[in-house]
Amino acid sequence: MIAALDIQVTKSAKSKIDEIDFNNLPFGKYFTDHMLEVDYANGEWKTPSIRPFQNLSLSPALAAIHYGQSIFEGIKAYKDKEGNAFIFRPYDNFARFNVSAKRMCMPTVPEEIFIEGMRQLVALDKDWIPMKHDYSLYIRPFMFATDEVIGVKPSDTYKFMILLSPTGPYYSAPMRIYVEEKYTRAAKGGIGFAKAAGNYGGSMLATAIAKERGFDQVLWTDAFEHKYVQEIGTMNFFVIIGNKAITPDLEAGTILEGVSRASAIEALKELGYTVEERPISIDEIINAHKAGELKELFGTGTAATVSMIQELCYEDYSMKFDTSTWKAVPAVKKLLTDIREGRKEDTRGWMFRV
Repeated sequence: MIAALDIQVTKSAKSKIDEIDFNNLPFGKYFTDHMLEVDYANGEWKTPSIRPFQNLSLSPALAAIHYGQSIFEGIKAYKDKEGNAFIFRPYDNFARFNVSAKRMCMPTVPEEIFIEGMRQLVALDKDWIPMKHDYSLYIRPFMFATDEVIGVKPSDTYKFMILLSPTGPYYSAPMRIYVEEKYTRAAKGGIGFAKAAGNYGGSMLATAIAKERGFDQVLWTDAFEHKYVQEIGTMNFFVIIGNKAITPDLEAGTILEGVSRASAIEALKELGYTVEERPISIDEIINAHKAGELKELFGTGTAATVSMIQELCYEDYSMKFDTSTWKAVPAVKKLLTDIREGRKEDTRGWMFRV
């Protein structure tokens, strides 16, 4: 681990925490007093610094702006009932971040910068972690290319940063989802498995169209047949058919290997459900619904945690549900939330103490 003296810390002269209404925390709107920043140049990472949250001065020729070398992660920190701060599964996000970096032809970030830098930043701003049920401190590590030149090639320089943002529930109500069959998020051989900024930029039009129709998000389908479901814009996707929980597998490399997805799979197994990771078509889902076997649908993600889906619409066929009668999704969410907030013993080593 990097020693405390190796990170240059400049503390904010005055905290802005008293200006924030912690009963009203829209996702990603407010940021804590400090941020972590470190540059990569000449083939090596420089000394990290933690300094007051502030704007950056960037060249209009910045490579990331023109050619899209930009990746990020989403992680959350919580407090237990004694007020101790913990980060949920940061090593899993660290590993995935570097998978994204390699795919985008970017340098990997060392563990001591990513994990220890995050730990020190969260420790400095731990008062910003809300001690309320279903609230948390969202952690946003990200990296982007910083060469000041217009030319299609991997950048030689990069900036890695971490921001912190207190947040409440991402989706306050069960969602309405539209199955997308025109636009494509990812194809085999692409960057669907990477948490690259461009994946999200490319998804916005389809999502905007769905929202105009009264839906919250889209469920993407495969690029070739638009037959097999992949993931929702902000979440991995699960269905419960009978006593089986099914989620699209990762083999094609077109969906994100979600940390919340992996956690939900563990929770479902603990609750007695059989979990299948495999291709699942929209036809199979519709047939299960018609047969009365489609019991529950939900999404998982760091921002959204575990979110119920009250309606899934494919073309003109709408599947609607009374989520108040559900058992599996509330149980999964409760189990994971209790671990995160310290009400249930963490037997898997998921909670990283700050």
